[in-house]
Amino acid sequence: MIVGTRGSQLALAQTKQVCADLSKITGESIDVEIIKTKGDKITTSQLYNMDSKGLFTKELDIALLEEEVDFTVHSFKDLPTELDEDLEVVAVPKRESPNEVLISKKDWNDLGPGSRLGTSSLRREAFCNLYNKEFELRPIRGNIETRIQKALESDLDATIMAQAGLKRLNLTKYIKNVFPLDYITPPAGQGALAIITRRDSDKKELISKLNDYISMQEVFAEKKVLEELGVGCQWPIGAIARVKNDEFNIYSILLTKEGEILKEHTEKGSIKNAVELGGRIGRIFEDYV
Repeated sequence: MIVGTRGSQLALAQTKQVCADLSKITGESIDVEIIKTKGDKITTSQLYNMDSKGLFTKELDIALLEEEVDFTVHSFKDLPTELDEDLEVVAVPKRESPNEVLISKKDWNDLGPGSRLGTSSLRREAFCNLYNKEFELRPIRGNIETRIQKALESDLDATIMAQAGLKRLNLTKYIKNVFPLDYITPPAGQGALAIITRRDSDKKELISKLNDYISMQEVFAEKKVLEELGVGCQWPIGAIARVKNDEFNIYSILLTKEGEILKEHTEKGSIKNAVELGGRIGRIFEDYV
């Protein structure tokens, strides 16, 4: 089998773990094909100022459709809300932590007005404004190691990142604070991976054995919020679904760039209705975008 992936250290770490898990099941060796995406080539723009649909996935999708690779591995949060009709997410392995974290020499509460925070995320910018941090916000791009270095060794004071990537690369020693999910709510799908095949693939059933049902229901519900709204990273929106005591719970918050809360809402119910509950939040939010 051949797997397609982006070439960043994080993408490769994620893909190698998936390959190791799949090889245990199948006994097959899996070749890794590195594919460069448009998002990898553009390093200067803030993502929300660009047409970001499929920015980190389109070239991988093409390789799949043209049968150059058998499956692809993505960070779930990078997926566009609508997948090509001939492709399918066949597995979401067990989700890593979805939390946001602070990378800085100072604690969050010690970062005062005028502190320079690097972010190219409209959602993170909105949360900083929500808490009246009065930061000097500067765009920041690059891989995880580059952003850590910029936050600790350049003219920046801090940056905010996903905890999952730091865990997967064994870089958790750089985490200063972990934010609660209801304090800085992550983007839909954060911490999860998506394994995609062609709908007609004869490898689909085999690869689907990597799926974790709860993780898949959580992230599909979160993505449904965005799908109903028809928005991506151009809107400051966080969504997080969790299963606690056999109850499915999904919370989402919609803000303005300036940090005003337009609407926040929680739905609870059965995990079997997860996607429906996410869609319900998306329809409630429609009146506010």
